[in-house]
Amino acid sequence: MSRMSAGRRWSQGDARGFTLIEMSVVVAIIGILYFTVVPLYGTTIQRARETALRENLQVLRKTIDLYFKDREAWPADLPALVKDGYLRALPVDPMTGKADTWVTVPSNAGTFDVFDVHSGAAGTGLDGTPYASW
Repeated sequence: MSRMSAGRRWSQGDARGFTLIEMSVVVAIIGILYFTVVPLYGTTIQRARETALRENLQVLRKTIDLYFKDREAWPADLPALVKDGYLRALPVDPMTGKADTWVTVPSNAGTFDVFDVHSGAAGTGLDGTPYASW
């Protein structure tokens, strides 16, 4: 027996690599995963922004109420909350990416104070309600 025959012989059937069918199956699986995960990723980002918006609105409303409780008057504008030390800075509206797009609601028609605040963003949330009504 020769030295070559003692080792394993390679035939054409033993060629290493992947067939076209195996590669096609892998590409198809990756494609299916991609098209199912990407929409979920977009929804997750949107849900995170909406959660941040709700939190920022809650903080602003509690701060406005605290301002009224302490001073027995509504703040003249949102920057007054920062100027008087109730907030370090105005929170950013996550839908617009800016801190100056908040829409204020006065306590009574014709008054120039801040009773409530809403988002200035256009569009609707995942629950179907407009951001401006939150």
